[in-house]
Amino acid sequence: MTHTDADVPLQNRRIAIPESRELDLFASLLERRGATVLRCPLVDIRETPDPVPVLTWLHAFCAGGCDDLLLFTGEGVRRLLSLIEHHAPDLHESFVKQLASVRTIARGPKPGRVLRELGLKPSLVADPATTPGMIALLQTLDLQGRRVGVQLYGTEPNTALMEFLATAGAQALPVWPYVYADAAADAEVFALIESMQQGRVDAIAFTSLQQVERLFRLVGGERLKQALAQTLVAAIGPVVADALRAHGVQPQVVPEQSYYLKPLTQALIERLSSSLP
Repeated sequence: MTHTDADVPLQNRRIAIPESRELDLFASLLERRGATVLRCPLVDIRETPDPVPVLTWLHAFCAGGCDDLLLFTGEGVRRLLSLIEHHAPDLHESFVKQLASVRTIARGPKPGRVLRELGLKPSLVADPATTPGMIALLQTLDLQGRRVGVQLYGTEPNTALMEFLATAGAQALPVWPYVYADAAADAEVFALIESMQQGRVDAIAFTSLQQVERLFRLVGGERLKQALAQTLVAAIGPVVADALRAHGVQPQVVPEQSYYLKPLTQALIERLSSSLP
C-alpha cells in the first residue's frame, strides 16, 4: 500500500512526551502518524505507601458515611478499586453499591469512564474540568450538613476546595488513593532540555500538572524557559495550561473541548502539519 504525506502528517517531527501513566498509548498515537517520539516520563503514579488511611476511608464510605462523592480523576477511582481488590475484597460489592446510591460529582469526563465500566455514571460533571469548575458547580447545590467524600490525588490538599466546602457548611471527607514519584532520571531530563535548546525537538506535550512542576523544580530558571521558547508547547487541558502560564510559559496547543490523548494528538497534527518543516 502506498502512503501519502497526508497519511503521516507528523512525518519528520520529533515530539517529546513526559507522560508516564499512558506512555505507550500516547507514543503509539503519535508514531502511527509518522512522529519520532522522545520518551522522558517525568512523573510516575504509585500506590499510596500507607494503605491504612485509605482503607479506613473505604470502610466508612461503604458503611454509608458519605452523601456526596467528588471524583477528581479516573485514576483515583481505579486505585480505590485496586486497594479493595488487594486489601479488602469483601468491600467490592458494597463499594459499588454505595457509588450507585450517593450523588457522584466528577471533575470532567475521566472519572465517568471508569464508573461506566462498573455500570454506573456520575450524577453531575464539572465543566471545565478544574477545581474552579468543580467549585462553580458545587455553588449551585445546597451542601449544608452534607458529608462530602473527596477523592484527591498525590498529596495535594486542594485548599481552595476544602475552604469552599467548609464555608458551604459541608463536612469534607478527603482521601488520597495514590501518590506521585519522579520517574525519569535527572540526566535524561537535562539531555532533553539540551536537545530542545538546540532546536532538535519540534514539540513537547504535557499531560499533567505534576509533569510541569517537576520539570521546573528540576531545571527551572532561564535555561528551561529558553528551551521551551525553542519548542512548540502543548497542554492536554486548562489545568496544565494554567500551570505552564504560572511559570511564564504560554502553551501554543491546547484542545478546545475534550481533554485527553486523542484530541491532544489531533491538535498537534493540526498545528504541526500546517507549519513548514
